Order: sequence, then C-alpha cells, then structure tokens
Amino acid sequence: MKRVSAILRDAQPHWVGDGFPVRSVLSHHQHGAAISPFLLLDYAPPFHFPPTDQPRGVERHPHRGFETVTIVYQGGLAHRDSAGHSGVIGPGDVQWMTAASGVLHEEFHEPGYAARGGIFQVAQLWVNLPARFKMSPPGYQTLLAADIPKVELADAGGVVHVIAGAFAGVRGPARTFTPVSVWNMRLRGGAAVTAAVPDGHMAGALIVAGRVRVGSSEVASEAEFVLWDRAGQDASVTALEESTVLFLAGEPIDEPVAARGPFVMNTADEIQQAIRDYQSGKMGQMD
Repeated sequence: MKRVSAILRDAQPHWVGDGFPVRSVLSHHQHGAAISPFLLLDYAPPFHFPPTDQPRGVERHPHRGFETVTIVYQGGLAHRDSAGHSGVIGPGDVQWMTAASGVLHEEFHEPGYAARGGIFQVAQLWVNLPARFKMSPPGYQTLLAADIPKVELADAGGVVHVIAGAFAGVRGPARTFTPVSVWNMRLRGGAAVTAAVPDGHMAGALIVAGRVRVGSSEVASEAEFVLWDRAGQDASVTALEESTVLFLAGEPIDEPVAARGPFVMNTADEIQQAIRDYQSGKMGQMD
C-alpha cells in the first residue's frame, strides 16, 4: 500500500478573471516532480454569484504544451477556442482541452446560469504532455455526465464516476496521451475504497466535500489534497461522513519542465518560442 506523504492544506484563495474564486491546491512550482504528470489543480469551492446579464469568466488567453481538464460540480461553463472548438458543461460534465501546439481560449459562466445566479463550484486540472506530444494539434473533448460510466460500490457505499483511466475494470471515455486516471467518487459515510495504482505512479485526492481517513489515521477535509508516495501499490480512502473525492493518478513524465504563465515546455528556449508564436498570431485568432 502507498504511504501518505502529505496532506496539503491552507491553499490561499485568489481570483482567476472575475468568475473563478480558486485555491491552487497543487502547483508544479511548489510541489515539483511529486505531482507529475499533473502540473496544477485549481479548486473553486462553492461560491454564490448573483444574477447578471454579463457572464463572468476569463477573457481569451493562450496555452501551449499541456491539457486542461475542467470538472463542474455546480453551475455552468461555456468554452470557445481558436481551433474552432466550443462547448457548454454543467454539473457532472467535464471539458478536456488539449492545448498542445497552442490555442487561444476563453471560459465564461454559461449564460443561462449567469442569468439565474446561484452556486458555482468547479475544479480545473492541468495535465502535462511528454515532449513528443507537445506540438501535436489542439483538441477538445466534451464529456457529458450521461456518457461518463459509473461503478456502484459494494454495500451501497457510493459510486465512482470514471472520467479517465479504469476503475474496477470500467474504463472512462477521456482520451489521454499517457496513463492517467481521473475518478469522481461520491461516498457514503463508512465506505472504504482501495484504488489500484501501480508502483511508481503518482496518486492524490482532492476532498471536494466531507471528511475522509487516509493511511492509518490521517484525516483530510474539504478543499484539502492528499498526496501519496510514488512507491508502493494502491491507495485507500475511507469516508468518515458523506464525501465527494476527486481521485487522480498517473504515470510520471520524467522530463525537464519549463513553465511560464500559460506555457509549459521542456526548455527556456521553447518557452521563448511559444511567446513569439503567440505574439505573431500562430496560435490562431478569435473573433
């Protein structure tokens, strides 16, 4: 069994645009290779927005060298990018955008949700790409809740929604470049889950709601992140009350990481090239 290496607490809130009050619970700049193949996890805990006819969000901005995965728990989100992709996601839906060689995109509250107002709650994960895939064409996957398979746990212990990777032999719909698992677990109090994670792979869990016990006695609560050691196999979670857990695992990408703002490459020269390409319009245009 993998050993818990850290429970990451007290991530400071900050705003991304005017629509995303987030906590960066994971960051490559802070946690380094321990979280590879992931680079960042921003969590926006429940926040009430009043109604508006001007949807809040983030204006167009570039990305290169990785993927963004956005999971909506409450509210609604609309996406549009310079590669011609667009989509709207609501509770239980997932948006998986592959920036790769470069794309401009914008993210705003879905107009219907913005007009109604209400609680907004999302998580956004950045997934690194190996060097050989960083200059692949951009891509986009809308993964609707109805198309995400779920596994019912024994003794009515809850359900695992399999977004990427496989749980109990059930494979999620997300197409990934390297072995990555993303599972949304909704657990009843007392339910225990053991996740099959290979030796050497990263494993971690964001506590979206509730309280869980991990390892022998450690307890993690809402908006905290559990990080397990790479060494050993499998990771276990026991819900101490009704809980929602976003579980992540993946094969590390053991390559240099050069990151600057919205660009993640392997060398400083590649970052400079990304900046030049963005400034010269090579990442596309948006009307």
